[in-house]
Amino acid sequence: MNIYDTGLDRCAANYVALSPIGFVERSAEVFGDLPAVIHGRRRYRWSELRGRSARLAAALRALGIGRGHTVSVMLPNTPEMIEAHYAVPALNAVLNTLNTRLDAALLAWQLNHCEAQVLITDREFAPTMAGALRLLREEHGRELIVIDVADSEYTGPGERLGTFEYEALLAAHAPLEHLDGPRDEWDAIAVSYTSGTTGDPKGVVTHHRGAYLNAVCNAATWTMPQFPTYLWTLPMFHCNGWCFPWTVAMLGGTHVCLRKVDAPTILAAMREHGVDHYCAAPIVHNLLIAAAPELRAGITQKVRAMVAGAAPSASMIEGMTRIGFDITHVYGLTEVYGPAAVAVKRPGWAAQPVSEQTRLNGRQGVRYALQEGMTVMNAADMMPTPADGQTMGEIMFRGNIVMKGYLKNPAATEKAFEGGWFRTGDLAVMEPDRYVKIKDRSKDIIISGGENISSLEVEDALYRHPAVLACAVVARPDAKWGETPVAFVELRPGAQVSAAELVAHCKGLLAGYKVPREVRFEDIPKTSTGKIQKFALRDRVRGAGDES
Repeated sequence: MNIYDTGLDRCAANYVALSPIGFVERSAEVFGDLPAVIHGRRRYRWSELRGRSARLAAALRALGIGRGHTVSVMLPNTPEMIEAHYAVPALNAVLNTLNTRLDAALLAWQLNHCEAQVLITDREFAPTMAGALRLLREEHGRELIVIDVADSEYTGPGERLGTFEYEALLAAHAPLEHLDGPRDEWDAIAVSYTSGTTGDPKGVVTHHRGAYLNAVCNAATWTMPQFPTYLWTLPMFHCNGWCFPWTVAMLGGTHVCLRKVDAPTILAAMREHGVDHYCAAPIVHNLLIAAAPELRAGITQKVRAMVAGAAPSASMIEGMTRIGFDITHVYGLTEVYGPAAVAVKRPGWAAQPVSEQTRLNGRQGVRYALQEGMTVMNAADMMPTPADGQTMGEIMFRGNIVMKGYLKNPAATEKAFEGGWFRTGDLAVMEPDRYVKIKDRSKDIIISGGENISSLEVEDALYRHPAVLACAVVARPDAKWGETPVAFVELRPGAQVSAAELVAHCKGLLAGYKVPREVRFEDIPKTSTGKIQKFALRDRVRGAGDES
């Protein structure tokens, strides 16, 4: 004991558990008259959004939901999805946002695994969710309380599946007096499932402290102003929208909701509502770059974009500059709440040639300010690699913006945290300025004749051809070389180029052994967040056999 340990205890006056729910209460208190949500014909101010969220919380509490209970939601980017991000954590319950493109069997598995007690689902997804609920009942013997959402902006088919209708349920309950949040900031706030490309998906459990800190980091990283107008191009089911539901609340900003994500809809929303910030995977940014110039007419405000989900190509970064959008490259994973690293733009970079600016901005960068550690290590001996831009290792994180662990999977949690760091599985180099540059996922490296080929490097070369809209490079088994690169390519609308022309293009940019041996013009499978599913392409290649 010392003098600072005596008579200086924590109390209600000097200590409150960190939770992003406090941001909602503050904005309702001080910015209650300002716009909070725009969704088609619907408009809510911050006082109204807080009130609706508090009514949802009251309704869920009346249904028996409290600390440690799971509420699953199958919703597009609508006001109800935002309200769930505020109401469920306010009860110290756990939010499970379901991927709207999954099939019924996988959804049933996830609902059972996280022991969901309530499901809030949009009518658009009724056919899939009806199947999931049937499988949940037949295979797992579980029933859920189902709340149906009839969104004002959805006019398609969709039956009611549950006992309760969302708006009627809110109307039947007075709002909670206060959105409290947890007593312990280490309590779980959400469980999000990984893609499960090998075996069952893993349930990533995150906590209130990490969500709070990452929400703050988003604003600091992007130097977001007070009252931003944020467009929901990123699915909120993906890593809880990278914590931006809470970032926007912290800044008293306006959520502009979108049910449908395509270039005309995005650009129309930007023009109509003065959108100044949005996040998306590279495929969405590329759609905006390729859009007809007249679709961008009337967008006079500065638009700032954040990109993650895959390393942006040089052509994408150059294209965003060309259309006048300012882009920030962030990097992360579900296990670190979405983005937890950023390619911070240093003042001197603006004076560099465009090609050098592109190289610098294309890196994964440095850790978020409130993330305690990010480095590149040799996974075998846990020693940091030299900052030489050449020696490859695995990116690792540690700190408060790292998950609690994997739900009901202690072995996977222990493996992920082995050595006191979270192991990402991403292979990278540390450059002399301490910025990290990914070379590839460990499973995506192509080993040809004993030489390592980064699929990302080959893809970057392909993206530099003006005809290429999307591409992915994977390994094909080869009797002589072990593996050789195969490129899958989607072309921009109206563009034409031959496989031979693309190979010749790559030869001008890459060493000979890195050039694709084959180019296939085929649809590239992607997740709902725009990530390319390379495992499916590898299956295609293996199914074709060894053609060498």
